[in-house]
Amino acid sequence: MNLLEKEALITTKAEELESATPQEVIAWAVETFPNITFACSFGAEDVVIVDMLQKISPSTDVFYLDTDFHFKETYETRDAMAERYNLDFVRVSPEITPEEQAERYGDELWKSDPNACCNIRKVEPLTRILSQYDAWITGIRRDQAPTRANAKKIEYDVKFGLVKFNPLASWTSEDVWNYIRENDVLYNPLHDRNYPSIGCEHCTRQVMPGEDPRAGRWAGSEKTECGLHK
Repeated sequence: MNLLEKEALITTKAEELESATPQEVIAWAVETFPNITFACSFGAEDVVIVDMLQKISPSTDVFYLDTDFHFKETYETRDAMAERYNLDFVRVSPEITPEEQAERYGDELWKSDPNACCNIRKVEPLTRILSQYDAWITGIRRDQAPTRANAKKIEYDVKFGLVKFNPLASWTSEDVWNYIRENDVLYNPLHDRNYPSIGCEHCTRQVMPGEDPRAGRWAGSEKTECGLHK
């Protein structure tokens, strides 16, 4: 399927999939694009999609970006999910270690230039892994941030050059947690400690009552996205 054919298919299916359930979106995605992968960050939305994928297409690749800076609870969630689903998560790591990064760019690059840090530890590895696929699935929702408000359930990802599926785009946080409870899905325990959005340990803090759910990401800076979705 060439680019023009993909764009025509996306245009045709976007409206139809808008009213589809996440499971229906995933089922159509894996059937239409067998060479597809899911990017898992082990947050609430992503553990939901892992659970759905295991019921719909357990052979679909699931990868995670190992920045080397995740919370220990995130790694523990990964291990618990791998055991429950007998799933081998594909580990995608940066080309340089934290020590090499410090030598080249100085200590605590995430403070002096968070965009550069995200580019090294997230964007470049993501670009590398996605180059092997025709489509990818994400756990983003429209009400998470203004930058995600216009996300469609299927769209062409110009930045990475492949088809992108956002099955939970129309869901609310309540929808996500209802699914977790109803299906007894494992989730990161940091969510129970006022971490609604979980990224790297250096750049994520607890969110206080009344704050925006993503206020804990890159607090004190104007940065709102790591560069994976915008």
